[in-house]
Amino acid sequence: MIKQNKQDFYYDLPERLIAQQPAAQRDGSRLMRLSRKTGQVEHKQFKDIVSLLNPGDCIVINDSKVIPARLIGQSGEAKIEMLLHERLTDGRWSVLAKPGRKAREGDVLVFSGGRLKARVDELIEDGLRIVTLEYEGDFEQLLVEIGEMPLPHYIQEKNDNDDERYQTVYATHSGSVAAPTAGLHFTEELLGELEAKGIKIARVTLHVGIGTFRPVKEDDISKHHMHSEYCRIEPATADLLNETKAAGGRIIAIGTTSCRTLESRVDDTGKIISGAGKTDIFIFPGFEFRAIDGLLTNFHLPESTLIMLVSAMAGREAVLAAYAEAVREEYRFFSYGDAMLIV
Repeated sequence: MIKQNKQDFYYDLPERLIAQQPAAQRDGSRLMRLSRKTGQVEHKQFKDIVSLLNPGDCIVINDSKVIPARLIGQSGEAKIEMLLHERLTDGRWSVLAKPGRKAREGDVLVFSGGRLKARVDELIEDGLRIVTLEYEGDFEQLLVEIGEMPLPHYIQEKNDNDDERYQTVYATHSGSVAAPTAGLHFTEELLGELEAKGIKIARVTLHVGIGTFRPVKEDDISKHHMHSEYCRIEPATADLLNETKAAGGRIIAIGTTSCRTLESRVDDTGKIISGAGKTDIFIFPGFEFRAIDGLLTNFHLPESTLIMLVSAMAGREAVLAAYAEAVREEYRFFSYGDAMLIV
């Protein structure tokens, strides 16, 4: 395989195009359609997705729910931020602590006046820590009361409706520390229109961790390693997807997380396999897609693993050309921004 450098996935983006708040209506965003075969683009509205999909197609949504994983507290007299990353066992969590130097082994981090404490058990890397949490009562309810929605660093403005809008309408299973953002555009009504047209909707679960968004540090992208994330496909979902493929329908992943889930649980013949476990799959150009035929996704950061995944689906040159046109046309970028449909 030809060596690919992270610089190959760079593009210029004016800061003013980074969306700081969601569109007034979930389905009010713009939609760029990118042809996987020709690289041609069309400019649409998100509601047009109904006309761009065919009866018999199946969209695959990630029903993971974002938890209020950002906690602000104290390490001694110093302020510290802790982002919950992954639940382990016996009250232990993998977390990201900022600043890391204030979370040394043996330190006790205190949140909300002591309602939650975190004892640092182990130092990993780059601020990652293993901690044991101490609290009384229901942990999920405590998080709702003292935690904050973990918005990406590039969203500088906190919005009154972040708790609602940084969550899909179909979010069910708690566990993500970032939203599967392609799904933010859907409303219950739009999902109903898709079903009325004969487009099936399948649910998978991937709990989004910080690894998806961590920068690629290696110049040679093949040396980058993804942090693992939990994903699950139920037997009934696998049956629906395999029946769709057998009948000639297309599998359209809604977001890179659904894509990674499906491509992690497919055999060499293209059959989707049910089950649950960890995935650290890293998709970049040269990858052979066996599970999906199309992808709906937002516009991603330069040199990120996400733009590399999109480039694997549609070709790097076509994707970068589409991104350049999106900049010229002043699309809105990243989590609260507009969307791209690759079919």
